[in-house]
Amino acid sequence: MKRSKKYQAALALVDAEKIYTIEEAVALVKKTSTVKFDATVDVSFRLNVDPKKADQQVRGTLVLPHGNGKTKTVLAITDRVEEAKAAGADFVGGKEMLEKIQKENWFGFDALVATPNMMGEIGKLGRVLGPKGLMPNPKTGTVNPDIAKAIKDIKAGKVEYRVDKEANMHVSIGRVSFEENKLADNLHALTEAIVKARPAVIKGTYIKNAVIHTTMGPSIKFTFNGR
Repeated sequence: MKRSKKYQAALALVDAEKIYTIEEAVALVKKTSTVKFDATVDVSFRLNVDPKKADQQVRGTLVLPHGNGKTKTVLAITDRVEEAKAAGADFVGGKEMLEKIQKENWFGFDALVATPNMMGEIGKLGRVLGPKGLMPNPKTGTVNPDIAKAIKDIKAGKVEYRVDKEANMHVSIGRVSFEENKLADNLHALTEAIVKARPAVIKGTYIKNAVIHTTMGPSIKFTFNGR
């Protein structure tokens, strides 16, 4: 694959044999962005788990200390309309919003949260919402009796991490314009969450590889405690 001169120049800044500290990695990732726009900073992990086994699923959420630079549009399905609006929900409603999704194929939102009493109706749209990753789930806090907290957490930069079928995981932790210390804080928070989510059945190496990179930028290996 032929790479651009900008990419080659960025790649030359990275020592492929070195495993950088978090602080070194975030400083370097800002220098290796090859695009003109404010690129996303992503983290990718390769885990030593078998995602096909229920006891080796790695999934959870956390609110990054400084958000990830992305503002999500939130739909709240609840009968506590005013509370949801006050918390910052972009769209609020009940059955009428679900009908809009079903009849109009409307998906003008990035996240869907709900109070538990609405899940019976939402469950009917499982085949529509599930494949898009929009089905509310108590494990991720998107089904919550405290609807205001669910909304505020998402607006504050709550991210979900989940291992895929190939035992890989990808999470956005910010943008190139973020200050180094803020990217470092976010990366520390994420790695701590991943370490805590380690399945009890996994012995020995848990995280095979961890890299940070920008949109279209080279990967930078990094290390951290608990790996």
